[in-house]
Amino acid sequence: MELRQLRYFMEVAEREHVSEAAVNLHVAQSAVSRQIANLEGELGVSLFEREGRNIKLTQIGKTFYAHTKLAMKAIDNAKKQIDEYLDPERGTIKIGFPTSLSSHLLPNVISAFKDEYPNIAFHLRQGSYSFLIDSVKRDEIDVAFLGPVPKDDPEIESHILFTEDILALLPISHPLANNKILYLTDLRNDEFVSFPKGFVLEKVIIDACKQVGFVPKISSEGEDLDAIKGLVSAGIGVTLLPDSTFHESTPRMTAKVPIKIPEVRRTVGVIKHKEKDLAPSEKIFYSFVKRFFARLEGFQ
Repeated sequence: MELRQLRYFMEVAEREHVSEAAVNLHVAQSAVSRQIANLEGELGVSLFEREGRNIKLTQIGKTFYAHTKLAMKAIDNAKKQIDEYLDPERGTIKIGFPTSLSSHLLPNVISAFKDEYPNIAFHLRQGSYSFLIDSVKRDEIDVAFLGPVPKDDPEIESHILFTEDILALLPISHPLANNKILYLTDLRNDEFVSFPKGFVLEKVIIDACKQVGFVPKISSEGEDLDAIKGLVSAGIGVTLLPDSTFHESTPRMTAKVPIKIPEVRRTVGVIKHKEKDLAPSEKIFYSFVKRFFARLEGFQ
């Protein structure tokens, strides 16, 4: 069984078309067909069945594909480890991040890192809280920034970078917009703008309100920070957002007000797979991030 056969097999399995696979592999269609036939002959099973002009994996083919995908990922990772062992300040790091950290934290970290290590590249992937954790576990992302930092997950190693307050964001016309502080119970009769159910910041809002004895009335939803802030600016409702999402300014026609009771905070940190041995460039980045925020904390 040859590595080339496995790569051809995966390409055909994913495209379900031999000629398209051949074009993408930059080889003749006959070469792909021959290698697939050799692989099936060696295994003694049919991996594909024809369906019209396309071909699809047989049941045993699906099983073989799942194992081959894992094996190829391990081989690619091993090659990456060797390449970066020879030159640790090169390579590509796959980084995940949520929308709440995309406009300030991530650009600052990447910019500072590139100043020191200009030859290391990045593949960036934005996603939801659960998606990022699952992607790290599946080795599809090397490291991910998250807030709050997951606790008690046996597959995840996490490092808290900082802790921040969750603030109330109110329309400028709100009776409490000029307050220096507010109690969360003051908003019990307000309509809330929230992320959809399943988003971690939606859970932050629900849990904080339940902590002081009420369930917030969700009148509107948005899937990103700009949408949420825009709805509050329009006077649709109030919301709760992490302090870092405001950077150095508050959206126009709104006011951010600290919450005194209860104290609502979240941790922000970086995670990786507990069992994964990071490649040299990934180790450099992981260590850099921890040093970067330690310096910031010391400065503050």
